[in-house]
Amino acid sequence: MNEALRGFVAERMKGAVLPGNSTVEIKEFEVPEPGYGQVLVATRASTICGSDIRAIYHEHVGKGPEGYAPGTVAGHEPSGVIVKAGPGCKMFKEGDRAIVYHISGCGVCYNCRKGYMIACTSPLRQAYGWQRNGGMAPYILCDEKDLVALPDELTFKDGASIACGFGTAYEALEKIGIGGDDAVLVVGLGPVGLASLMLAKAMGAEKLIGVEMNDYRIEMAKSMGLADHVVKPSETTVDEILALTGGKGVEKAVDCSGSDGGRQTAVRATRDWGKIVFVGEGNTLSLNPSPDLMHPSKTVFGSWVTSTWKMMDLVERLVRWGIHPGDLITDEFPLEKASEAYALMASGRCGKVAIVFPE
Repeated sequence: MNEALRGFVAERMKGAVLPGNSTVEIKEFEVPEPGYGQVLVATRASTICGSDIRAIYHEHVGKGPEGYAPGTVAGHEPSGVIVKAGPGCKMFKEGDRAIVYHISGCGVCYNCRKGYMIACTSPLRQAYGWQRNGGMAPYILCDEKDLVALPDELTFKDGASIACGFGTAYEALEKIGIGGDDAVLVVGLGPVGLASLMLAKAMGAEKLIGVEMNDYRIEMAKSMGLADHVVKPSETTVDEILALTGGKGVEKAVDCSGSDGGRQTAVRATRDWGKIVFVGEGNTLSLNPSPDLMHPSKTVFGSWVTSTWKMMDLVERLVRWGIHPGDLITDEFPLEKASEAYALMASGRCGKVAIVFPE
């Protein structure tokens, strides 16, 4: 933290909101004052999630967790540095670097006590960038319990990438378990899919196979050395994956596509006794349970974001592995060009897109 800026906080700030018609508006907000157990974080990086595009940017849809409150500062993937700490804080202090876990749960329901505030069952649950102001502004008011420490070895762009996408990928991979003798299939190479490949490689997977139709992201996976093979979706996709695995199929598969066909591919390209995890949101799943799941004794997991404690584990392991989630960021914009940033993310001709703030 720049010593000259320590303790200095502006009174007003600009923030990006999403009206829901594929546009971005920049509005003025008061900079909030942290209350008991709260901190004010100076945002340093805030990345755009696919769910922002799917559920807010194009049109306001969904209820509950995906019920965007109009006029809310967008952005649920921020990281930054604490510039003010309110009374009652127990761990974080002014000058600390932090990742914002993007769900502020009640803290006392069953799921919150397990660390999975994403699944908080209380009406008090609020998501940053959805129901309370998020990271697309220079400052963000956070409850201390929602923060994960960002070590010096990781950048703020790493932290923003961890806040949702990498946390989601890590949770999914932990559920199915990745070992050194595994062939791993990732269907859908958007940011979460690319994160899944990067993490699976760090966790020691023997062979990495991707399925993707977007040429830009195929080239990313290949040029970054994240996949040994990338197959385009077609009627022969499963056969091609089987051919790459000696006719047996992969041991582990992750579907990040959220499509019916992608999920079918993930299941049918997995070998007997293999494990599959679904990460991509929405749509349907059409399977024949007996030949697809029951007879080959496959296991399918559902996975939604991650927990605070597992995000802490991920941060520690990223440092140990020496990898940087921010490497998947292909485009950076200042806040005043947020409209261009969201349009690019919506186009799919990119990896991860970040709004960056001056330090």
